[in-house]
Amino acid sequence: MKTTKNIIFAVLVLLTCASCKKFLDEKPTDFITPDSELSSAKVARALANSSYQYLQGVLKGQPSSYGGNTWNLMEFMTGKANSDLGQTGAVNFQNLSYNPTSFYIDTWWQQMYQGVGACNLAIEKIPAINAPGLSEADKTNLLAEARTLRALYYFYLVRMYGAVPKVTEVPKNLNLSIPRTAAKDIYDTVIIPDLLEAEKSTLPWKDITGKVSMGAVKSILADVYLTYAGAAINGGKQYYAESAKRSLAVTQTGGYSLFPEYTDMLKPANKNNGEFIFQVQYAASVPSNNPLTSLTIPNYSGISGYSDEYGSVYPTPQFISSYAAGDKRVAEKQFFYTNYKNLKTGQLVTFKGNYIYKWFDSTAVVSTLKSDLNFTLYRLADVELMYAEASNQAEGAPNGTAIQFVNDIRRRAKLAPIGALSSAAFEQEVWAQRYYELCFENKMWFDMIRTRKVHNDVTGNWDNFVGHKTVFGATFSEKQLLFPLPKQETDVNSNLLPNNPGF
Repeated sequence: MKTTKNIIFAVLVLLTCASCKKFLDEKPTDFITPDSELSSAKVARALANSSYQYLQGVLKGQPSSYGGNTWNLMEFMTGKANSDLGQTGAVNFQNLSYNPTSFYIDTWWQQMYQGVGACNLAIEKIPAINAPGLSEADKTNLLAEARTLRALYYFYLVRMYGAVPKVTEVPKNLNLSIPRTAAKDIYDTVIIPDLLEAEKSTLPWKDITGKVSMGAVKSILADVYLTYAGAAINGGKQYYAESAKRSLAVTQTGGYSLFPEYTDMLKPANKNNGEFIFQVQYAASVPSNNPLTSLTIPNYSGISGYSDEYGSVYPTPQFISSYAAGDKRVAEKQFFYTNYKNLKTGQLVTFKGNYIYKWFDSTAVVSTLKSDLNFTLYRLADVELMYAEASNQAEGAPNGTAIQFVNDIRRRAKLAPIGALSSAAFEQEVWAQRYYELCFENKMWFDMIRTRKVHNDVTGNWDNFVGHKTVFGATFSEKQLLFPLPKQETDVNSNLLPNNPGF
């Protein structure tokens, strides 16, 4: 008997090659299928909950790749990361020789479309459920959760692959020949409408259990509008204004605040609270614990109880050197670390360079080996910087609130405040703060694509994306603006071809 996860993957998404007709003819009785009778509030909640499970796809382990993880992809692509492991495929992204069969590219596609499929099922089935204890307002809010998550899954897909298949209903057959829909159309007919509809709901402003809140809806919408206004779609100033409107609401409505210390982000007690607006949920007590702790520990360092210390991703020395003198974020055991005690001997182990400390779960390292930390998709610092950039673009100059937000982030980093700057200079300051504050949170690559700019860690300049030469000697071209569609998908669906330029 197939699991519910496999049913969603094979039946609802229909975008991967699977021979599944036999089990579709079975009559399952112990789990929800597209034809199940749905008649309780618990079932409605379960359908909405199923929309969340593929958020863990952003940290999905890569089969046949020791230490590989979907998160690695966007960090390797920036040219700001190296790896202790050849098995992660890092070199193929550093020298830009990756192709439609490379690690991570297919896993991202699969995970996001499985998420889309789960959301489609929830959106179709929840409205028809009539049960005691389930009001119309309840159903509206459950649908808002599913729509927000569907928008988020598609937001990843269009930024990574451009034109992609548009699947917004539960399929009625096994037709795999779904054509691509232009990215702009996906934004206009799925992503933005879903988020605007969710915005009409009565979701709580904040949800400390990790579910979608109104703060999360507006944060995602601010990011979507900022991206839509930028180079990928070139929507224009009106969308910068829409982005600024949502991000300002997040910062001013209350409920979220910057943590006083960076290490506050490493405390499990702070999950879904404080600075955190929306996170991927993990727990040490279940198999789906956060993998980033072990992934980012220096390889064979002996500082933990993990049998595998991967050193899967760590910053280049040029990136570390590009931080301003005195920036607290690059101080020892803030965002990075260079030494730690050997677990058995207690002696200090000094690493060959800086490694990422952002997901260092000390309890997991020394005892449980199961990290209880969440992975953050949106936090207040990110949204404040969105507002600073969007309002500057919309108004043609930085306003007082935008300057305040930048200075709040600089203050925590122990940097002097900025004064009056031109619009262009302020824009670059915002880019820089996003670069240093949100590093290794899978934000930088999308910022590069959105702005078509890359910080040159050697010269300190902002290079044009096309033509930028990384410290690994590779040069970005138009080809790098989109990832190739996975070969296993184009093999079973010729309507996906031609592949993206250069592939």
